[in-house]
Amino acid sequence: MAKPKIAFVTGGYSSEAIISYKSAVTIENNINLDLFDAYRIDITPQKWFHVSADKTEIEVDKNDFSLTINGDKIIFDAVLIGIHGTPGEDGKLQGYFDLMNLPYTSCDASTSAITFNKRYTCAIAGSSGFNVAKSILLFKSNYNNDLSFVSTLSFPVFVKPNNGGSSIGISKVNSMNDLPAAIRKAFLEDDQVLVEEFIKGREFTIGVFESKGKIITLPFTEIITENEFFDFEAKYEGKSLEVTPAECSPETANAVRTAATGIYSLFNCRGVVRMDFIFNEDDRKPYLLEINTVPGQSAASIVPQQVAAMGLDLKSFYTTLIEGALSAKTKK
Repeated sequence: MAKPKIAFVTGGYSSEAIISYKSAVTIENNINLDLFDAYRIDITPQKWFHVSADKTEIEVDKNDFSLTINGDKIIFDAVLIGIHGTPGEDGKLQGYFDLMNLPYTSCDASTSAITFNKRYTCAIAGSSGFNVAKSILLFKSNYNNDLSFVSTLSFPVFVKPNNGGSSIGISKVNSMNDLPAAIRKAFLEDDQVLVEEFIKGREFTIGVFESKGKIITLPFTEIITENEFFDFEAKYEGKSLEVTPAECSPETANAVRTAATGIYSLFNCRGVVRMDFIFNEDDRKPYLLEINTVPGQSAASIVPQQVAAMGLDLKSFYTTLIEGALSAKTKK
């Protein structure tokens, strides 16, 4: 029986592409080639392409997302999405694959689009009873340098691109004087900027996935950073201590897991996602910061650490994700 053909997509159109390529190394090394025929496809602003075994560059036929190699047309059974940022994490590719009736390993188009927008994510979670930080959303199209909105917030605040990840363009601001520069920095990455109140507490991040209809939480991680916060340097250049599993009370662990499971269900997530929380030291509750629907898989990334802490190997884990996508195709 022929093995399912899997397209593994990497790259992307944003500054997060560099992280996608780091994740690609881990993913490619752990796709079970005894079970699947895998084809890496780079998606860039210039072209979508696959490099064959003989180093020939083959462009993807976007009419049906296929490849033609040595005269043979390759039609894929499912897609493993490894693109951080647009268009792989914001719903654009998901919508395209839906039109192709092609299943994939990540959340669907609507969930991906909503969760890529930090403000909308927190608004939905907050209105559904989950704890979130107080925030204000600024739009570049009508922002006129007016800082009067700050009167509704308390310093310190985080200023961050509203759509994006990998802690790119984010600043922690302790006073009004530093706010304009932080907003300008964030606007370089996105046309929407989120200004969010700082919550004092422990930072936890947790991977969540679904297998055979059951929502499973991975052993979660506490982030202890040398920097002021978990910025790009701390995340990818070793300036943080990541403790997996986090050392905390059963009550704290249960609160984080319960929130993560409920939020996964609320947003109708699929595949593996990673959620970031601050566990408030005052009210002893987890506050959702964001949902990453294509979490990093590089050697420095957290989900692979959590998979190992659960006693799973990455090859089995990615097999679970791929089989989940294939089963969705079977149900149609």
